[in-house]
Amino acid sequence: MATNMRGLTQFIADIRGARVRELEEKRINKEMANIRKKFKDGNLDGYQKKKYVAKIIFTYILGYKVDVGHMEAVNLISSSKYSEKQIGYLAVTLLMHENSDFLRLVVNSIRKDLDENNEINNCLALHAIANVGSSEMAEALAEDVHRLLISPTSMSFVKKKAALTLLRLYRKHPDVIPTAEWASRLVSIMDDPDLVCYIFSGVVICVTSLIMALAQDHLDAYAVCYTKAADRLHRLIIEHEYSATYAYYKVPSPWLQVKLLRLLQYYPPSDDATIRSVLHEVLQTIMNNSAEPSRNVQHNNAQHAVLFEAISLAIHLDSNSPLVGTAAVLLARFISSKETNVRYLGLDTMAHLAARADSLDPLKKHQGTIILSLRDKDISVRRRALDLLYSMCDVDNSELIVGELLRYLKVADYALREEMVLKIAILTEKYASSYKWYVDMILQLISAAGDHVGDEVWYRVVQIITNTEDLQEYAAKVVFEHLKAPSTHESLVKVGGYVLGEYGHLIANEPGYSPIEQFQLLHSKSQFCVASTRSLLLSTYIKWVNVFPEIKPQLIHIFERYRHVLDVELQQRACEFYTLANRPDDDEMLQNVCEEMPPFPPRVSALLERLDRKHGDTEDKRTWIHGGKEINLERQMTKRKPTLGTEPEGNSAAPISPGSTDTQGVMASLAGLVVSPTGGVPDTSQQDIADPISSSRTPRLTIGPSVDKWFNKLTYSTEGVLYEDVQIQIGVKSRYQGHLGQVAIYFGNKVSAPLTSFTATIHVPDSDALSVIFTKIPPSTIASRTQSQQLLQVECKKAFSSFPTLTVSFLAGAHQSISIRLPICITKFFEPVKLGQGDFFERWKLIGGPPREAQSVFPISLDNAAQLDLPRHRQVISGHHLENLEDVDPNPSNIVGAGVLHTLIDGKVGCLLRLEPNREAKLCRLTVRSTSEEVAAEVQKLVEMILKADPS
Repeated sequence: MATNMRGLTQFIADIRGARVRELEEKRINKEMANIRKKFKDGNLDGYQKKKYVAKIIFTYILGYKVDVGHMEAVNLISSSKYSEKQIGYLAVTLLMHENSDFLRLVVNSIRKDLDENNEINNCLALHAIANVGSSEMAEALAEDVHRLLISPTSMSFVKKKAALTLLRLYRKHPDVIPTAEWASRLVSIMDDPDLVCYIFSGVVICVTSLIMALAQDHLDAYAVCYTKAADRLHRLIIEHEYSATYAYYKVPSPWLQVKLLRLLQYYPPSDDATIRSVLHEVLQTIMNNSAEPSRNVQHNNAQHAVLFEAISLAIHLDSNSPLVGTAAVLLARFISSKETNVRYLGLDTMAHLAARADSLDPLKKHQGTIILSLRDKDISVRRRALDLLYSMCDVDNSELIVGELLRYLKVADYALREEMVLKIAILTEKYASSYKWYVDMILQLISAAGDHVGDEVWYRVVQIITNTEDLQEYAAKVVFEHLKAPSTHESLVKVGGYVLGEYGHLIANEPGYSPIEQFQLLHSKSQFCVASTRSLLLSTYIKWVNVFPEIKPQLIHIFERYRHVLDVELQQRACEFYTLANRPDDDEMLQNVCEEMPPFPPRVSALLERLDRKHGDTEDKRTWIHGGKEINLERQMTKRKPTLGTEPEGNSAAPISPGSTDTQGVMASLAGLVVSPTGGVPDTSQQDIADPISSSRTPRLTIGPSVDKWFNKLTYSTEGVLYEDVQIQIGVKSRYQGHLGQVAIYFGNKVSAPLTSFTATIHVPDSDALSVIFTKIPPSTIASRTQSQQLLQVECKKAFSSFPTLTVSFLAGAHQSISIRLPICITKFFEPVKLGQGDFFERWKLIGGPPREAQSVFPISLDNAAQLDLPRHRQVISGHHLENLEDVDPNPSNIVGAGVLHTLIDGKVGCLLRLEPNREAKLCRLTVRSTSEEVAAEVQKLVEMILKADPS
């Protein structure tokens, strides 16, 4: 560029050669005048525009105000030459703010560059969008950026820049991005084969960064990323699926590992045993690999980055697991490390453990080391030590930790003191062993902290003293003693004014605490206080007029003096109190006005709210907060802060007495209706009715000409095709025994190209009644013309009525998504039972009619000979695991069946069926009776659905 634009080179040389600022300004003004003249003439070619705009950019970079060249920069963006387009984009991103009117002129040019097949132009346009990031650009171009990201023809470095551009736009204008619509397509890119590009950045890392930002705000929409992240970690760490180029000092892509481990922490622990097993293996391997430090500093840094995030995930998954026990041992070593960064990360991760663990005993062993960290040379380490002590404080060590924090407060950094005051006040209130200790510690805190004590602290002290009658006399004495100190902070004067005004009469008869001594001590502090504190003291004095008539003259004298001050609030208050105190023979009114303050209603502590505001939110939201396990559980489960009681110990939520569970049982099961495997008739207990848990994100089912036919057949058969199109075939083979089942699903790739980014997930509407999980995470790629088999473990816990849904997504040129019902119904868990004619009808009568009977009448089709298709009817009944009972019904056309449902929770439930077809009327009556009305209704619905379907 310097060779091609000699004028620019000479201009830069002249500027650098200027010895004083006046000469520099003179040269710049001369050049700007020449540029304005050239632009005004308008007869410039692309090279000249590029040269002059480059001079303007250099001038702007030097800090001079520029008001020319904007239109020429816009024109350069439309140039077909790369050098001119580059200067145009550079000028746009530097000279124009995001609300500039000129930006509207470049949107179409940027869109044109995004649509081109030239990756260089694509990147220039993406840089401009990301750097400017205006709302108009986001609305107009977000779809084009997304298209570049998901396009199979885009180069890897273009995809990377597109992902980061979307991340930038989402952070600035989240409402513009249709996050839910793009979820499945964006998550599929996490399987991109380009693991990392030049080690430090790549498609997968950039897309994972984007998904981390989106998933924090849209957990449900991006839930499928949980399985993707677990699978990618397993392939990286366990299966070593990476090239040696992508290892940073023998650690495979540590940046990607850290992001995936953090992404998993945004979601609650998975109930899927397969995923839990995979994550356990991954975390165990990471901890084993990091057990011994290396001599290489870079290797240690990469390994520690992954290790600390892995420990945080282990704590998030299960704070009581053996992995966390191993992690606690490692953390104890790290907090004593000589490296500042390692100490910092060790303390921060240990604070996470303290905030989530059931037992703090492993951490208390290192309490001395943690306390010493308060005096570390690095303020960041000192802050983390403070957070850790706050989180690990409990009833047993509260006095030690609060005392240590009070001692350290006197020498602590000013940047830490306000937060320390809040935390000491919260801990003192939460773990106070006695009222007296609470008052002593809080007053010491107010005395030591000085200006760092917020109003919330002394407000809270006043609330608790007012609400605790046994504490009031002691509090008055202690406050009085603290006020005797030569220098007293104003917050302590406020506490003293309130407490002595309300409860000073409780100690007035004791030596050294007489009314005149209380007045003299408190009034001696008023001369150093601001007007608001003096107003509070005047309220104290009027209360003393009521309870201490012997010092009334001195108090009236004070009111008289304050009647002439300039402050309006003080003057008005003094005039009113002076008049009230001098009313003759009207003690009743004075007593009513000066009535003792009533107890405060229970309320949430303002200290916790203030502390939460100080911590605030970051772009990467924490999955936990500093504090005990209770507050973290409440944050996760109820999303509310603890409700504080009136007692000083009560800084946790008010106890909720467990209510009696009002369970309604279905009619008591009749003896003889549930058949045991040995033929006996065990007693059955009542069944509890539980509302099924339905998900808010039920997949939308795929519609096809044969989908329902395939599904219906598989409800009463063990194997067959579940779905098929030109790209994929899905087959099913199953077997069941008792309440357990195993389903093999076959995914066949029918095309000549591999199916990439393959994802298979199961949605179970009623997870309390039915469990369906993969035995291993499905592969991310299915090779051309091959088949992949996946096993499902199925367990019936109790009766259910909804089918689970299988959702499959993959890339085959474009992104495809298929959602189909799995043929897992309640009859799969039936066991056929043989009964004689007498036994069948005896039990049929015992069950009786509704509500434990489900009956329907529906039309039936006849075969070509106009005969009943009895073989098909019997096949359907036996396919639903009900025994076809021969010679039981007097009518040979009728079909009767019997079976027992096996469940984990409800045990065994008997079921009887009777099918009565009528050839003349072309109708069929189906009656099902069961000890469970839910089972009867579901079996009737299933059998009717199949019999009504077209048999062809």
